[in-house]
Amino acid sequence: MDEDSDANEYEVVVVGGGPAGMTAALYTTRLGHATALVDRGGGRAAMMQETHNLLGVTEDTSGAEFLNVGREQLDAYGTERHRDLVGTCARTEDGRFRLTGNEGEYVADAVVLATGFNDVRPEPPLPRTGRGLHYCLHCDAHMFVGESVYVMGHGESAAHVAGIMLNFTDEVDLLLRGDEPSYSDETAEMLANHPIDVIDEDVTGVNNGENGWLESLEFEDGTVREYKGGFAMYGSEYNNGLARELGCEINEDGTIVVDDHGRTSVDGVYAVGDCTPGHNQLPVGMGQGAKAGIDLHFQLREFPRDSELLAEQGPVREDEVPGIPDALLEQAIDFHTYG
Repeated sequence: MDEDSDANEYEVVVVGGGPAGMTAALYTTRLGHATALVDRGGGRAAMMQETHNLLGVTEDTSGAEFLNVGREQLDAYGTERHRDLVGTCARTEDGRFRLTGNEGEYVADAVVLATGFNDVRPEPPLPRTGRGLHYCLHCDAHMFVGESVYVMGHGESAAHVAGIMLNFTDEVDLLLRGDEPSYSDETAEMLANHPIDVIDEDVTGVNNGENGWLESLEFEDGTVREYKGGFAMYGSEYNNGLARELGCEINEDGTIVVDDHGRTSVDGVYAVGDCTPGHNQLPVGMGQGAKAGIDLHFQLREFPRDSELLAEQGPVREDEVPGIPDALLEQAIDFHTYG
């Protein structure tokens, strides 16, 4: 990666270096399109202590390790990576897109937004993230089978996650932490008819074991309750600023409206991963990135030319093919040179 490169014009710029964004960049690069990945660093995947539900990747692989392998793959195929925070993005007079970051500007024929979201964290004191404090039910419920579990929150999602956890264990507490419940009367009735303890008092202390895992929580009334871990359910803040600036349609919950191929309501702009509706899972985001990358190839590829262009420009000459840019062509030849 050459972060100081003056070459800032691409066919595709992907904003966001998580699994969804990297997969989109992997596909567009390998399909012969000059691609840049602009990543500010961090993100939810980078914080994972272990990787779950990803076939072929063992659970002892951390999020950071998983992402590092992805970056190495992108570098090997010729994706240009930039560590930068993109602040603005606008369509230019010629119909392309200009993205401005803290470190440089990037011009592209198409943009993929893989900007993700941030989990809203409850106020401390809190267990350590990934060692007793978790945010993804589908990722982490399996590790709490037969264990004592809490769910923090006072809304509908918290109450229903508490109910769902009864599929995995018979010890589930809903921790309101001093907040008034905001869930419906129907949900309150659901809680009352399931073996879920609703704890009103706020958390005042956290006790961890020698390995860093949560052992118990202390409460305002002086009680101490043992837990293996649990989930915080306070909502999500979607990183949709660039999408709004470009005029993309946004759902009421803050996610970016997309079709089945990741296309937004703005021509040439795609969105994939956690900033779009659906399950926030690694395989799901990677699948979305793959579908967007393939669709972009259909939109951007040179050949075969349609009949109108052939009528205008004549038959395709031998010196016009292959359509892959010279830099990617050379890198692909080097990559596939055996022996």
